[in-house]
Amino acid sequence: MTTVTLALSVPVAAPPETVWAASVDWARQGEWMLGTSVSVVRGDGGSVDSELAAFTGLAGVGFLDTMRITGWLPPYRCDVLHTGALIRGTGTFEVRARPGGGAVFHWREDLVLPWSWLGRLGWLFTGPLFKAGVRRSLRDFARFCVTYREH
Repeated sequence: MTTVTLALSVPVAAPPETVWAASVDWARQGEWMLGTSVSVVRGDGGSVDSELAAFTGLAGVGFLDTMRITGWLPPYRCDVLHTGALIRGTGTFEVRARPGGGAVFHWREDLVLPWSWLGRLGWLFTGPLFKAGVRRSLRDFARFCVTYREH
């Protein structure tokens, strides 16, 4: 079993409370997360044991990432356990205030690669694309937060 870690951060020119609200507005995550739509499957989406489903792909071709919230410390941290057939491991969103204003949004994934050596080989090709997609999404998220208004 091989685990890979992806940890990225982005500065955001919005107050930490706004960054938190935007990061856990699951219904709107598709506005900044590349090719992804998220829905709450069970629970309220704002507490431990709530379950989420994220579909990532284009034109209906992609994969489903199911998750259970395992840690909920608003407005600072949300931890999830990836429970799907393809995506397994843990993920964390963290929001930290920046001195002088604004916030930093931290994204971390510790993913368990499937299919033994084949998964490791696949990650050599998909890993850089995944990381580039998350980087772009985090830049989009920083812009999203500046104009974010809760519905």
